[in-house]
Amino acid sequence: MPLLNRQLCLESRPEGVPTENNIRMRSSRLRRPSQGQVLLQNLYLSMDPAIRGWMSDKPSYMPPIALGEPVRGSTLGRVVESCHPDFQIGDIAVGLAANAWEDFSLTDGEQLDRIQPDPRFPLSHYLSVFSAVGLTPYFGVLDIGKPKPGATMLISAAAGAVGSLAGQIARIKGCRTVGLVGSDEKCSWIVEELGYDRAINYKRCEDLTSAIAEACPDGVDIYFDNVGGEILDAALLNMNNFGRVVFCGAIAQYNTEDRVAGPYNYWQVLARSLTVRGFLSPEFKDRFGEGIEQMSDWIADGRLVFAEDIVDGLENTVEAFSRLFTGANKGKLLVKVRDASEPAPTMDEIRTAAQAPEHF
Repeated sequence: MPLLNRQLCLESRPEGVPTENNIRMRSSRLRRPSQGQVLLQNLYLSMDPAIRGWMSDKPSYMPPIALGEPVRGSTLGRVVESCHPDFQIGDIAVGLAANAWEDFSLTDGEQLDRIQPDPRFPLSHYLSVFSAVGLTPYFGVLDIGKPKPGATMLISAAAGAVGSLAGQIARIKGCRTVGLVGSDEKCSWIVEELGYDRAINYKRCEDLTSAIAEACPDGVDIYFDNVGGEILDAALLNMNNFGRVVFCGAIAQYNTEDRVAGPYNYWQVLARSLTVRGFLSPEFKDRFGEGIEQMSDWIADGRLVFAEDIVDGLENTVEAFSRLFTGANKGKLLVKVRDASEPAPTMDEIRTAAQAPEHF
């Protein structure tokens, strides 16, 4: 039996959280690289809220995933065949939003980053804390939030992959940090293990604006926004003059097809002379090395704690992805497709697979 390339393909546009009715498993023959391309055997898939936006046909910073095509995403894999001079068989490479939810990805080499794994850290870190999920809060907090000792930073989705790091980076820079999360368990986790000063369970607040005011008696200097919606509205009413809103995501809106109004309190941007800045991590790509080096040092000396929530098996990807929108995950959510210790396919196996029928 030849190698199969299992692919999770978008069959229909989701309404709400995607299910297996929207995303179906298919198998097709393996394709070999042409000039400039690399064939990766994927080891890990990154579960990112932005993928939900790409499943829609709404305008975005990336084109929608076409119906019938594999779900686009970021993966970490090993090179099993290469027609690109910068990649050799056995290299480990990351493709940010360049690959798909599948066993093998055929990718232009220019869209991949070859990594040199540090034996101090698990390989999965290179698709999480040392990739977009870690570099997003690194540059978002430092370059856009501009933290100063004694300032107060409020972070939404503070137990998520990005938020959990954003608060810790702000703390390292001397800020007082307050996190918004969706359970008492997460409140305890971000305070006791991550070093947040305060935590707010927004699901138990009758008046979130007042809860933020109580937790931030000196006001909010920097709001790191991963959510948007009503939480952004409550944060705006607690901002200090000349504060900064770091707009990183809007997960509260990803699963609605309805027109979203607001934010209702957007006029506070004017009233309080706020700066609101959206950003994507690739704009800092030429400084990724700097960020990875600093994050590595912080993790190695124990100043930065990072959690990975890893689900085994490509077949469990859709269920894993849904956890992003129910709050069931804690830290960075990944799917482990296979263990790096498993033998890679041989060239004979790849050639045989490439000659197999198109579908099985």
